[in-house]
Amino acid sequence: PGSGMAFGFSQDQVACVCEVLLQRGGVERLGRFLWSLPPCDLLHKNESVLKAKALLALHHGRFRELYQLLESRPFSPHNHGYLQQLWLRAHYLEAERLRGRPLGAVGKYRVRRKFPLPRTIWDGEETSYCFKEKSRGVLRQWYLHKPYPSPREKRELAEATGLTTTQVSNWFKNRRQRDRASSSRDRERESSSQPSGSQQRSPTDLGPGYPSSDDDLSPPQSPQLLYPSLGPPPPHRQHLPPTPLLGVDLGDLGDP
Repeated sequence: PGSGMAFGFSQDQVACVCEVLLQRGGVERLGRFLWSLPPCDLLHKNESVLKAKALLALHHGRFRELYQLLESRPFSPHNHGYLQQLWLRAHYLEAERLRGRPLGAVGKYRVRRKFPLPRTIWDGEETSYCFKEKSRGVLRQWYLHKPYPSPREKRELAEATGLTTTQVSNWFKNRRQRDRASSSRDRERESSSQPSGSQQRSPTDLGPGYPSSDDDLSPPQSPQLLYPSLGPPPPHRQHLPPTPLLGVDLGDLGDP
């Protein structure tokens, strides 16, 4: 059991309250609750309390505090995804304030390259635009036998990979577009080898500079998308195992 607290909550109860407030998106209430905690090391080093402090630091624009907190100690793997999104969101916001304009996909990519995830919130697996290799492998294998997954299958793939349905859809769209462009270039090469005949560029040929679909991916999902707090339960999944996620609504922060 948790340590008894004179103000009426045990350590376990404090952690539970923090998780509930995170799920409900009550940022201001969360702040008031943290202010009410006594100066007890056991409480303030609790992982749920640290998650709450990290969210509040982001919410109030205290980016240095957020970075120091996330680098202060190793966090449990089940909290990595959530804390990674806080880290990225903070660096995006900081870069946008310095530049005075929103970041595009390229700008976000450069920020991620400049400020890699600390090992305290990352398992060390290689990522590409925050798509883990195992997630990309699942999508590639599915694409080989069915490049046009149904909406239900996209939801199942999202559950299995930890991505959002939108990200899964974008991956398949980009991969199909890349393959069409590659086929078009092959046809043009064959045509250019003929002695005569006009050569016309296909409108689907994006040119040799078009990036691979494995690299042309959506930005990382926001905590709000990664941990939806409301809405109907996911449909029954027959083909892929579900991935349990903690419901957290960060709507007070807006979209990343």
